[in-house]
Amino acid sequence: MSPTELAAPPLPRTQWSGHAPEAELEHWSAIARSVSDALAVDALARDAANQDPFTEVDLLRESGLLNLLVPAEFGGAGAHWESAFATVRIIAEADGSIAQLLAYHYTNQSSIAFYGAPSAQAQWFTRSAAEGWLWGDSVNPVDPDLSLTAQGAGYRLNGLKRFSTGSSVGDVIVINAEVSGGEQDGQVLAFVLERGRKGLELLGDWDHLGQRLSASGSVKYTDVLVTPEDVLGEVTSEPIATLLTPGLQLAFGNFYLGIAEGALAAGRKILLERKNSWFLSGAPRYALDPVFQRVVGELKARTAAVGALAEKLNRRFDTEVGRAGELSAEQRWDIAVAIAELKVVATEIGLEVANRIYEVTGSSSTKNDVGLDLFWRNVRTHSLHDPVDYKKIEVGAYFLDGTTQPLSLYT
Repeated sequence: MSPTELAAPPLPRTQWSGHAPEAELEHWSAIARSVSDALAVDALARDAANQDPFTEVDLLRESGLLNLLVPAEFGGAGAHWESAFATVRIIAEADGSIAQLLAYHYTNQSSIAFYGAPSAQAQWFTRSAAEGWLWGDSVNPVDPDLSLTAQGAGYRLNGLKRFSTGSSVGDVIVINAEVSGGEQDGQVLAFVLERGRKGLELLGDWDHLGQRLSASGSVKYTDVLVTPEDVLGEVTSEPIATLLTPGLQLAFGNFYLGIAEGALAAGRKILLERKNSWFLSGAPRYALDPVFQRVVGELKARTAAVGALAEKLNRRFDTEVGRAGELSAEQRWDIAVAIAELKVVATEIGLEVANRIYEVTGSSSTKNDVGLDLFWRNVRTHSLHDPVDYKKIEVGAYFLDGTTQPLSLYT
């Protein structure tokens, strides 16, 4: 697909402009650190219990993080995407599942601006802020499409969606489906349903290796009534609307990075507490052994490099979002591919750190009650969301001759 194929009538605006001042970043990072510290206390026990994270969502709500991106004029904090991505990264240091919930919440909630008509955005943002909604989703594109059939002034929704992150704890769920029949036949609509809508069944079947508290189970829809008031808008190929997917991929990069940083911090603590040393090393303690220092140094340096790239792109994303309807197809693809570069290296550093940290913490750190495995299980599970090899192809094809991949909810 060439960049010009994305051209379409622009939306007049989105809700964000400018960049986060240092005071804003410091404020939200401090709040995120407080939440992260609270989550770290019992992260392993909560993971083992594998219960829907209503308590954790309340913690996010009480901290103000759920309304971070809601414009101030509608009752929110009026902060920037750079601050949102930073909070995801910090919380992932303690709990990858809750970082995923927050990352998806930000993109799902922002569907108001990316899909909604400007005239309707105020009421959606205002209600979300006032009621403290957590936004889940049910848009997994690899599942068979849902059936959204026109009926009178509204629609009836039927079908099943797996991997519906946040659905079992979200106050509302964003859904995409193609209309059959009526005046909007063939259009793909984004709409919002409350978790308790009649005919909406939460199957509670999320029981995976990692990200166990991400509330990502399947949702079944049986003759669910969808009213015109539930509809955000049409899902189009207009550049600013399609920027939502790169935004979510950027959030992925940040929470993979946060998991790596959490694993490093946990490994450092274990290593510093280890007494004596390996008998061949000649060092008085393990932390003074050059072999162990080399491993930690390598992992720390590579994590820092990925962190610098993430911070650069987090700030750049605000620039691109601020273009709103002026965002060109070329600009959209350029930031999307840059984010794909981060996705590649963040996936690799997350997996490597969570794996190799055992080389310096030793066999005793494999005890189940230590919980070091939680980092690896979380990043291993979510990094399979979409194959990273295809992100490498995306980067390589664009670098070589400007070729872009087919537009989808993954690119």
